[in-house]
Amino acid sequence: MTNVRAKKNLGQHFLTDKNIALKIVDSLQAEKLNQVLEIGPGMGVLTQFLLQKENYQTTVVEIDRESVAYLQTHFPELGDRILSKDFLRMNLHEHFSEPFAIIGNFPYNISSQIFFKVLEYRDQIPEVVGMIQKEVAERLATGPGSKAYGILSVFLQAFYDIEYLFTVHEHVFNPPPKVKSGVIRLRRNATQKLDCNEKLFFQLVKAGFNQRRKTLRNSIKAFIRDEELRQDPLLAKRPEQLSVNDFERLTRLIENQP
Repeated sequence: MTNVRAKKNLGQHFLTDKNIALKIVDSLQAEKLNQVLEIGPGMGVLTQFLLQKENYQTTVVEIDRESVAYLQTHFPELGDRILSKDFLRMNLHEHFSEPFAIIGNFPYNISSQIFFKVLEYRDQIPEVVGMIQKEVAERLATGPGSKAYGILSVFLQAFYDIEYLFTVHEHVFNPPPKVKSGVIRLRRNATQKLDCNEKLFFQLVKAGFNQRRKTLRNSIKAFIRDEELRQDPLLAKRPEQLSVNDFERLTRLIENQP
């Protein structure tokens, strides 16, 4: 079978540099894990190196039927571990009964949705290595005080330690994207549960960043009924100035209002 045609509507940009592919695969530490899921393998540039790793078993999920056919032809050893599905719609518990790592050259247009799904299954996904748009990768890995810091930065950093590993230039893809890519690694931290009402925490983070130019006193005023709480120094800050711990403290303050 000839090469797969990249489809714009699926955000496909096939990595062509095998050295970079190997570097991405080697970034996955996956200690004590028996299972790895690759999202969007395309023509298998990462898959070929994943299959050389004997310490875990690789499964791939691919929405593009042409890519699925290519993988079935070129990687018959995967057998029924080629899942012709939409990752965002999958019930991962149906496919994995134990912890598993995720790796992939993620389509730019759904990378944030992929990470929101990782959060949903965070207790089953101890590690993720992903190549995404450089700007998004930096946003996820950056800490408070940066303009890049946002909703997903806070949500992910609450449960994962995030490292920006390296930058990948446009010319090593077919077709080349218009922006650079960045590879990041997420490793599950020790936080099993936030030290506050998690639902309220997520609501406050979203409300704050949805009006990020305002101070929190203004952007989350709908949550504040206690006049004394309005004077708390945290509320004089903008959302990008708050760490995960600060947002936890703010959540407790609002939760415990008289």
